[in-house]
Amino acid sequence: MDSFYNFLPILGIMCVAGISAGFLAGLLGVGGGIIFVPVLHIIFTSFFKMNAGDSISLATATSLLCMIPTTLSSCLAHFKKQNVDTALVKRWIVFLIIGIICGRLLSGLYGGLWLSVLFGCILLLAAANMILFANKKALFDSLPSLKIQRIIAFFIGSISVMLGIGGGTLTVPTLTLFNFDPKKAIGSAACIGFLISIPGAVVTIITDLMLYCFDDNFTKAHNAPPLTLGHVCFLAVIAIIPFSMAVAPLGVKVNKLLNPITIKRLFALLLIFTGTKMLLGGLQIF
Repeated sequence: MDSFYNFLPILGIMCVAGISAGFLAGLLGVGGGIIFVPVLHIIFTSFFKMNAGDSISLATATSLLCMIPTTLSSCLAHFKKQNVDTALVKRWIVFLIIGIICGRLLSGLYGGLWLSVLFGCILLLAAANMILFANKKALFDSLPSLKIQRIIAFFIGSISVMLGIGGGTLTVPTLTLFNFDPKKAIGSAACIGFLISIPGAVVTIITDLMLYCFDDNFTKAHNAPPLTLGHVCFLAVIAIIPFSMAVAPLGVKVNKLLNPITIKRLFALLLIFTGTKMLLGGLQIF
């Protein structure tokens, strides 16, 4: 019984993370990973005393699984508000998936401490772009050629899955560079986040199961939380998903009430906070 009460603060933090991520998924089109990854990373290192390299790898993979229902709830709500550019999603889907598979395999081979620094740098660059150009004309008048769009989709898919994020963190700033309506960019990013989370999580789980079945040396990371299999903490998944799914539609409703410039600035503040935390955490490791 005492051990159960010891877990209550952890479960409480996970539930709050689910509420925050669900709301932001609907409001800003992010998949939730921008909340899940740093919060889980802090929980795993502070409460369970995992080393930082194992912690960030566990956090990113767990985030991908949590994002499936979170982004689905957000995506459906944006569809109802007609915020999704389905033509864009169809053009990008194949190359997103190719990028996702490549990114997941690379993170499995090279995942660890460098992900924290990479995550932080990318978020801060995206924030700088959102702040500098929030109230200015877009850098480009329209989307680039189909070939360039495919390259963009590939890199968004690969980088997002390596960082355990849903794609909105990269998709929204990228689309707004090309004079894309911010609300359409957010709705489309929510849909892209759903597409990224499924293959990313599936590849991770299949890889872990294969290692578990065929590799006698396969064990979970040292000090990993209960209900952890390979790179996924199912304790976090169970605690987070119900809250993130329930709150995502509320974020979509609030999105409709805000003007595009306000949305950009809110997005930038979120990126600065999270990016700084992850970057400093990674630099302290080194």
